[in-house]
Order: sequence, then structure tokens, then C-alpha cells
Amino acid sequence: MKTESAKKVFEVSVEELSSWGDRPHKHNFFEIVYVEKGEGIQCINKNLFEYREGNIFLLPPLDCHSFKIAKPSRFYFIRFTDHYFLKEDGLTRYAEWFDRIAYILANYNKVPGDIISSEREREFIVNSIKSIHREYTVSDSYSESIIAGAVAGILSVLARSIENRYVDQANEIDNRFGEVLRYINTNVENNEKLRVDALSVEFGISPSYFSEYFKKNAGTSLKDYIIKSKLRIVETKVLHSDASLKEIAYQLGFTDSSHLSRCFKKVYGMTVKGFREARIGCGVLAGPLRNEALEYKANQPAIN
Repeated sequence: MKTESAKKVFEVSVEELSSWGDRPHKHNFFEIVYVEKGEGIQCINKNLFEYREGNIFLLPPLDCHSFKIAKPSRFYFIRFTDHYFLKEDGLTRYAEWFDRIAYILANYNKVPGDIISSEREREFIVNSIKSIHREYTVSDSYSESIIAGAVAGILSVLARSIENRYVDQANEIDNRFGEVLRYINTNVENNEKLRVDALSVEFGISPSYFSEYFKKNAGTSLKDYIIKSKLRIVETKVLHSDASLKEIAYQLGFTDSSHLSRCFKKVYGMTVKGFREARIGCGVLAGPLRNEALEYKANQPAIN
């Protein structure tokens, strides 16, 4: 399968299409897509979504996607590689924004498709996308900092929308459980805050009952949920950052890189290096990794 590459670290384009000329393809960049007009079907990793005017999508690297256009469509495409978040030039703290991207991608597969939760947020993102396009076209000495700020704002809104949608899904099970998951996911690097006694105090649940409460609602133990939440972020950092395994282990509260490696292989059935080669080399999760993902999803039907 063809893998499309971005020609620059950051690109913006507006395209009017009546048909999608490319076959389904993967790409090595992040892509924000705004549908200004038109309708049809979008395919992301063999999942089909109807798209229409006003939709906004986030397409992570190495996802396979295409559009089947039913009515002539006008798209805004914002494409940026992981290196956009790795440079340090005083305009934006890119490393921090990459950490936000890691959180988004770690949770994005729970709520694929258009994930904007309110029209207020949609209007903000649309205006930001159009502002980015104007600045990208003008490209004067101020444009880069304006664009960086607008991208940061879009990512913040996307992160909040994804988190809120996920929490809302969990709250359908138990009014309090969504907030438990939000707290765990936003503090996943802080082991002290994830201890049963700390969580029981935070949410007013007896320490002796908390583990049972969590497993009843999540379909998995608290320990397994935390490990897998950490490892989803490890996946993103391994694929899309230049951080070493030692640095990632430290950031996410593993004892050391060996501890992280053992956890990764136990859960996914392959080494971190094998995972990176499988994703970058062919874009397909095979064998134990794919089976583990399917099993984990099956065990949490009400959450995922």
C-alpha cells in the first residue's frame, strides 16, 4: 500500500474535489481535515463514516484512509509531521504540545470520526483553520507564531472533545465512573495519584471496594487498565517522537526502560522495536498485538 509523505514539516491546502483520485493510502504525517462543503463516505482503517458539511477529522500517521465523494466537496487539509513538535525556536513549547498529541492519539481510537462535542467548539476550530490558511498564504515574519498558536488551540479543543466524549460514554455505565477514568488518564504518569488509597479518597469510595468497583465498570482490573493506558501513550511516543525508551519510561512512571520493555512485550507479545518496525514498515498490527487489541476491546464493550 502506498504511503504518502509530507513535502514539508507543515503544509496547508484547500482542495475542491468531485472524486477521490488516490487509492486508499497511509501517510507519515498528522492531518486535520475540515469539510467546508459536500458529502460522502470517509474510510479510516476500513471503518466507514458519512461525512458532510462542517465535519472535522483528525487523521493520525499510518492510518489508512480515503474519501468516496457523493457530492462535490471542498476540503481544508492541515498536514504536519511529528518534527513540527520537536523543534525549539522560542515560539511554542513544541515538546509540551507533542505530549498533548500523544494523549489525543492514545484515546482517539475510542471515539473515531467527527468528535467535536459542541457547535461553539466547531466554530472555534473552523475559524482557526481558516486563519491558519490565511497566514500560511501570507507568510510574513509573524505568520509562524500565529499559526503555532492556532494549531495549539485546535489541539486543545480536540483533546477536550475526545476526553469528554470518552467520559460521557463511561458515564452511561455509572455517573461517577467517567470522572474516574478522566482522572486516571490525565494523571497516568503519576503513580502516587493512581494508588488505590489515593483514588478512593479522591472519589469517596471505600479502599476495600474500589478495585471491585473499577473492575465491575471497566471489565478489567485497575492495574491492567493503568498499564495499558500507559502503553498506548508509549506507542505514540515510540512512533512519533525522538524520545529514548529511557526517557519515555521516566515520563510515564515506569521503574526503568527494562520495566517498560517487559510490560510492553507481556501485553503486545512483541518488543518495542518489533512494534515500531511492524507499524512503520507495513502499517499492520499482526499476530499477538492485533489479537491483544481485539481482546481488550471485547472486554470493554461499554467503554470503547
